[in-house]
Amino acid sequence: MFFRCGITSLAYITLTFMAGAAEPSTIPAEQLAKAIRTDGVTIPSPGELFAALEKPGKPNWAGQYRAPMPMTYRNRAQIALNLGGLIADGFIAVQAQDSQQVKNIGADIVKLAKALGVSEHVLGRGNSINEFAEHSEWSSLQEELEATQNEVKTSMQSHRDQDLVILVSLGGWIRGTQVVSGAIAQNFDEHTAAVLRQPALVNFIRTKINDISPELQKDPLVKEVGDQLGNIEKLVAFTPGKLPTTEEVRKVNEAVGKVMEEIQSKGETK
Repeated sequence: MFFRCGITSLAYITLTFMAGAAEPSTIPAEQLAKAIRTDGVTIPSPGELFAALEKPGKPNWAGQYRAPMPMTYRNRAQIALNLGGLIADGFIAVQAQDSQQVKNIGADIVKLAKALGVSEHVLGRGNSINEFAEHSEWSSLQEELEATQNEVKTSMQSHRDQDLVILVSLGGWIRGTQVVSGAIAQNFDEHTAAVLRQPALVNFIRTKINDISPELQKDPLVKEVGDQLGNIEKLVAFTPGKLPTTEEVRKVNEAVGKVMEEIQSKGETK
């Protein structure tokens, strides 16, 4: 379900974390450069972000649920950003092994994807998601959700909607980072918190926003998200040479939570 881009970057983060390195991980410039050459979108997926949380102990995934969002969005940029957030929510529900939540989120994903005019294959995936959730086939369900995301990405690219692919990826990263930082704040471990130190990655994400069409860059929500990423970039830099503190993680969580709230509610019925 989650975009397979940025895997090299997140593998580096996770391996560094697993090794218990005192110095928090960063993504080397050469890795970003290689990723840029091989894939137009290298923003880590929610699944990749969540993988680092599985090592020290199972998080309270159900505790990261949020209230259902409205399905009345008309602005395509807002729909794409929220679709990315829903993709992250779907992964949370799978990790929590919550069949009903998976089905609810899967239905909303299909609705938003349909609003963006994606292929009919995505709609068919929704039936498979329900079937796997009904029978608690979690491994198969995760694979089906991943295939659903790939269908969304392929459909958008075929319609020359690369801008929307970037926004879907961005929405998923923001929601994923909100969940990761929230889980770390609830059960703080400074070495786990080190996975949030990614100023180079956030800077890269900001450059991807600059790559989208000038018309879309003028969209008030897209502009607001881009501006807020500047603040988040500073927050995830943390203090050089030191592991993040509880307060620093809390500030990151508040910042990405604020952006997620804007994405979900800004001009939702306009």
